Amino acid sequence: MSRVLVVDDDPQLSRALRITLRAAGYEVVNAADGRTALHEAAEEHPDLVILDLGLPDLDGTEVLAGLRPWFTGPVLVLSARVDSHDKIAALDAGADDYVSKPFDMGELLARLRALLRRGLGEADEPVVRTEHMTIDLVAKRVTVDGAVVRLTPTEWALLSELVRAPGRLIGQRQLLQSVWGPAYEKETHYLRVYMAQLRRKLEPDPARPRYLQTEPGMGYRFTP
Repeated sequence: MSRVLVVDDDPQLSRALRITLRAAGYEVVNAADGRTALHEAAEEHPDLVILDLGLPDLDGTEVLAGLRPWFTGPVLVLSARVDSHDKIAALDAGADDYVSKPFDMGELLARLRALLRRGLGEADEPVVRTEHMTIDLVAKRVTVDGAVVRLTPTEWALLSELVRAPGRLIGQRQLLQSVWGPAYEKETHYLRVYMAQLRRKLEPDPARPRYLQTEPGMGYRFTP
């Protein structure tokens, strides 16, 4: 049974999350402020943290800063903030995914399952298979419907960054730094161009991507 730490100062939402998560088979620990969250994380050793950004004592990014030196599990941020800068700041601070309030509980549970699969090491498997393609991370080879697809080194670097973190939202800045280097962290048009190329080569319908998905203004995710 996976243990989830829910950090939110809204008692109604915390109760709804506790009921929903327990019904889905999770063990739940609650914290209503940032300092309690850091204490509970150290004491209870959760597998995943759901973290609200707007806490009464600490900002959510401060809680992330306190968690990330030692907590290696996934952190999913919840927030009513609509500014994309807040979302990007949370991702840069170490969040693995971001869900805006109000949200659908079914979608939230799906995001949790994807993050926990990542935490259990599925992304470290050398071969990733979907209904339409197979990605061999060791051989650096992609086949779509049985046919080998040739990728440029940059296309491969971008694809492998996403595939190694299935279901996880990866921020634009992180992708740019990983693939092109720190000097390119503002060149977001690079991502648009190369993602379009990957979709043309890999997606069954590039206009409606199934696997390589965009979170506008934030980043991208690979959904197996």
